[in-house]
Amino acid sequence: MGRAAAAGGGAGGARRWLSWLGLCFWTAGAAAARGTDNGEVLPESIPSAPGTLPHFIEEPDDAYIIKSNPIALRCKARPAMQIFFKCNGEWVHQNEHVSEESLDESSGLKVREVFINVTRQQVEDFHGPEDYWCQCVAWSHLGTSKSRKASVRIAYLRKNFEQDPQGREVPLEGMIVLHCRPPEGVPAAEVEWLKNEEPIDSEQDENIDTRADHNLIIRQARLSDSGNYTCMAANIVAKRRSLSATVVVYVNGGWSSWTEWSACNVRCGRGWQKRSRTCTNPAPLNGGAFCEGMSVQKITCTSLCPVDGSWEVWSEWSVCSPECEHLRIRECTAPPPRNGGKFCEGLSQESENCTDGLCILDKKPLHEIKPQRWSRRGIENASDIALYSGLGAAVVAVAVLVIGVTLYRRSQSDYGVDVIDSSALTGGFQTFNFKTVRQGNSLLLNPSMQPDLTVSRTYSGPICLQDPLDKELMTESSLFNPLSDIKVKVQSSFVVSLGVSERAEYHGKNHSGTFPHGNNHSFTTVHPRNKTPYIQNLSSLPTRTELRTTGVFGHLGGRLVMPNTGVSLLIPHGAIPEENSWEIYMSINQGDLQSDGSEVLLSPEVTCGPPDMIVTTPFALTIPHCADVSSEHWNIHLKKRTQQGKWEEVMSVEDESTSCYCLLDPFACHVLLDSFGTYALTGEPITDCAVKQLKVAVFGCMSCNSLDYNLRVYCVDNTPCAFQEVVSDERHQGGQLLEEPKLLHFKGNTFSLQISVLDIPPFLWRIKPFTACQEVPFSRVWCSNRQPLHCAFSLERYTPTTTQLSCKICIRQLKGHEQILQVQTSILESERETITFFAQEDSTYPAQTGPKAFKIPYSIRQRICATFDTPNAKGKDWQMLAQKNSINRNLSYFATQSSPSAVILNLWEARHQHDGDLDSLACALEEIGRTHTKLSNMTESQLEEADFNYSRQNGL
Repeated sequence: MGRAAAAGGGAGGARRWLSWLGLCFWTAGAAAARGTDNGEVLPESIPSAPGTLPHFIEEPDDAYIIKSNPIALRCKARPAMQIFFKCNGEWVHQNEHVSEESLDESSGLKVREVFINVTRQQVEDFHGPEDYWCQCVAWSHLGTSKSRKASVRIAYLRKNFEQDPQGREVPLEGMIVLHCRPPEGVPAAEVEWLKNEEPIDSEQDENIDTRADHNLIIRQARLSDSGNYTCMAANIVAKRRSLSATVVVYVNGGWSSWTEWSACNVRCGRGWQKRSRTCTNPAPLNGGAFCEGMSVQKITCTSLCPVDGSWEVWSEWSVCSPECEHLRIRECTAPPPRNGGKFCEGLSQESENCTDGLCILDKKPLHEIKPQRWSRRGIENASDIALYSGLGAAVVAVAVLVIGVTLYRRSQSDYGVDVIDSSALTGGFQTFNFKTVRQGNSLLLNPSMQPDLTVSRTYSGPICLQDPLDKELMTESSLFNPLSDIKVKVQSSFVVSLGVSERAEYHGKNHSGTFPHGNNHSFTTVHPRNKTPYIQNLSSLPTRTELRTTGVFGHLGGRLVMPNTGVSLLIPHGAIPEENSWEIYMSINQGDLQSDGSEVLLSPEVTCGPPDMIVTTPFALTIPHCADVSSEHWNIHLKKRTQQGKWEEVMSVEDESTSCYCLLDPFACHVLLDSFGTYALTGEPITDCAVKQLKVAVFGCMSCNSLDYNLRVYCVDNTPCAFQEVVSDERHQGGQLLEEPKLLHFKGNTFSLQISVLDIPPFLWRIKPFTACQEVPFSRVWCSNRQPLHCAFSLERYTPTTTQLSCKICIRQLKGHEQILQVQTSILESERETITFFAQEDSTYPAQTGPKAFKIPYSIRQRICATFDTPNAKGKDWQMLAQKNSINRNLSYFATQSSPSAVILNLWEARHQHDGDLDSLACALEEIGRTHTKLSNMTESQLEEADFNYSRQNGL
């Protein structure tokens, strides 16, 4: 009993000893965690004791360190006597723990929550086979529990994409695949696609898939899928943007159905008939291929010639009848009429008295028996004779008249075209010769013919080529029949014929060229003493508020010009529907375009309207600019202001686009548009060699002090409207232009501009010390589109008797161009000579409507379009017309127009509005004709036979 009790007591003592030993171990571990010198590690478990194992309510989550910000790991468990973190297999010091203890009301158990912070330095200093990790260990009376391992990584996102999307050109309904491999990053970057800066939602468009390994897939390309695509990669650290990829969805041209075969071109015999088709099903778009094959087919045909009937010889007279008459007949069978030929003219039978009036019936002479019958027949025969006699006389008179006119015309002309002197074509008022038209060749001038100047009729008077309103001057057929083969002959200075019908005389007001003239938009160089009535001075210029003009235009179109600004608007014939008319306005704004980055405003901001007007043919807007044009140094854009007042890019002048067309000349840009609004040109310099053309001018006026004289030197953009603003300001200040303005080439090399006054007469004038040279920062000159940039100098004369001023003004850019203005003037109003600066604009007629607004007569224009719009085997199509007129790029724009030739001629009209250079157009047409001389020298039958053989060989 005692031994059993002793044994029981021994067992209970053993359990108590073990519990005490475990508690000692736990205490030693806690001491080690608190930083004691024990050196022992915490046990993974403690001996069993009454209670439950810890249960984790919250375990630490994976975390990322962003930049240098530490992250917090937390865990919560119950019941928990203590919780410690272990990171990478080592216990975290107790001082780094933040512990909170609470009581779970439902179970009455202790709940402990612990936090620790992990810094970027700790993670970077760890070098192990796996990521930096931490886990919680919680103790209770029953034992220990471990949480999940939470990894801690440093978040980052590289800058460069592993693969940028590449632009593509795909046909309509083709598949588009744009590849994108985002930059390396932790965590891995999410990818989003943008089209024209707008996010793409593949869930709303079943045709687009963005789920396949970050790639963008468009299953069937549509025209609306053309645009700029950008791949956006982002994670918790940053966002990265790939290079933009331009996708162009093009449409290859397709042939329309063949038309019906035309009628045979000859009335009888062997001829040809043709049928045609157009490349409009669909028309090529966005650089798509033009249709292959022939647009016209010809086959031979044979028409039966009409045969007019002819009489056989008369038959023998019949026997004498009881009425004393005998008959004879003839038939229209030699030959009979066939294939629509005429029936024989005349009587098919004749009758006459066979007894010479001696026939006796009922014992009476015949003339006594039938007096009434014979009188009636005599009357009928008399009326027939009168009718035929009148018809015969009329035929003879007409024949005589035709012969006389023919002989007269042959005596007056030797070859069958109009010959128009170059002075008439260019709007001059000189005596010139019209040759009458030879029959059978009313349209073409044979290059081999030489004009006979001895046989002509001379008309003297003011001549202006324009369309006649009288149908007698130009028939409908000659107006619209296409030229089968344009032939142009240039003789002496310029003699050209485009098939103008004979006309007597034209009377029309010729509004000759307006400023600027020639190729230089700066100034007309005029000697100060050459005072002509075509020069206006400062007092006649409009003020700034008058930079607006309006006009009413209808179906005939016209031209709207803003005098002395270089801005104009061309409304083509037919752009406005018939029976409609619009009041169209045009104005120049003060300028509110904010430059983005290095972008520079190169032109005035031009507004044309009304904005809701719809045109059926593109109109031409001419805007002057101040850039020294070079694709190597400038990237020039056309921009348009939206209804919200923001500016958006329409196109780059070097781009290929079918929405609009930009033709950049040295001093102006001609834009073909189909919608009105506010437009401007901006430029982004590509290199330091990009040059802006500045206009430098010097003005002078007396100051309030009678001994002082002020010089103001201006440097403004080389556009007419910019200088007109300077002139307007100077007019109000009483300024006088002292020297003809000059051009300064200002480079984008960041060097400033220096303006200095030199060579002042030392004993007559003086200038304040240290003010003879002024320097203007580069940025003020380069972006000086807000206000005219000027520097003022004040000179003082020693005595009132000094009335003459002579000096030099030097304007130079450091390491750039330099200009010298020589000032030599009188400061007295009575002795001062006027320096002219603007050639006179046709300001009386800023709006011209109808044919007088165009340089090319409408009838000639129609026949040029009819000739060149249809591709032909000789190569004379609108593309050749464009090439010969120096239009060599973005031809896809013209291919989308219903009449490409008409749009090319509209561009020609806008480009040559001041010089009216019909010589260049005529020479271009002549060169086309010369290129195909071999074909031109072939006879028409040979050409037709060649076309037929080609069609037959190709199975067409």
